[in-house]
Amino acid sequence: MNDIKNNRIVTVAAAFIIVALSFIVLKELQAILLPFFVAIIISFLFEPFYEWMKRKRVPSFAAIIVVVIAIIILSNIISVFVYTSINSFRDEIPKYTQKSVLLVDNFVNYLVSIGVSSQSLKENLDVTKIFTGEKFATMLTDLISGVAGIFTNFVLILIYVIFLLSEFSNIKRRVIKAFSKERSRKITETLTDIFRDVRKYIVGKTLINFAHALSITIIFWIFGLDFALIWGVLTFLLVYIPNIGAFVATLLPFLTALIQYDNILTPIILLIIMMVMGSVFGSLIEPKVLGDRLNLSPILLLFSLIFWGYIWGIVGMILSVPVMSMIKIVLSKFESTCPLAILMSHDVSRKNNPEQKEIEFDKK
Repeated sequence: MNDIKNNRIVTVAAAFIIVALSFIVLKELQAILLPFFVAIIISFLFEPFYEWMKRKRVPSFAAIIVVVIAIIILSNIISVFVYTSINSFRDEIPKYTQKSVLLVDNFVNYLVSIGVSSQSLKENLDVTKIFTGEKFATMLTDLISGVAGIFTNFVLILIYVIFLLSEFSNIKRRVIKAFSKERSRKITETLTDIFRDVRKYIVGKTLINFAHALSITIIFWIFGLDFALIWGVLTFLLVYIPNIGAFVATLLPFLTALIQYDNILTPIILLIIMMVMGSVFGSLIEPKVLGDRLNLSPILLLFSLIFWGYIWGIVGMILSVPVMSMIKIVLSKFESTCPLAILMSHDVSRKNNPEQKEIEFDKK
């Protein structure tokens, strides 16, 4: 009995040590590991294109060069548009400051007209500081700077992408040579399933985010909302963060609309459109395309946002859900770790849930 108790104590202590070491490693090696995780996502996005070129008998080195050139071209095009939009936003800060102050003054005057003391309101709430253009500009600049930090090590990311793409196909050949025929078959099947599911999640989620962001950008352009491209890019990145990201991606354009337009009806219409589109993409399209890959426990999502956000900031929050989803997919492919994947899930009763199949297998 004492031996069992001692073993449990040792196991718990070892788990705490591993978690602490992992935290230290992730924090201290951020400059190396963060570009690596970004490179993993980029590699899975371009891997179908890379494999297509190889099937067309394009040499591997030439296919990788084409992928790298495509990444460089796309990133430069996006950065030029975003940089131009940011400069335009900074130029418009004085106008937005003036409009925001006027908006607050009108709001205070309305409260005074219904009997609320304006002096008490200013002293207790300090509404002006909340809604000034400088405050809004600072918040947006910090957010954009954090997101732009993903590509501060662009060269290192490209190097990782080159090695990852070359390894995706070579790892199976090495497994076949390293193990017996039966053992290598099982390992390659497992690796194939992992790569397929992770790729399907990353590509599917990215395409959904892109469609969401493109639709929002077009709608903003039709309504004439300022900085439509910035809001589109932020929507694409922020909807990787569940709930919080979607809220921020909706709030910032709505605040801009409140300051820009001289009426309240247009901002409300835009808010309703953003909320409806968020529900369509988040609640209808994502579950159908991604299935149970986003079936993560809300508590797990909360702690993962806190954990990765504390370690890597806003970039860590954006990467938190893709990273946790990839971890869950990998854990679900092995019988010994499948219970952990079940614990990470929110609804284990869903149809075609791989973790649920494992539960039914155990019951038999």
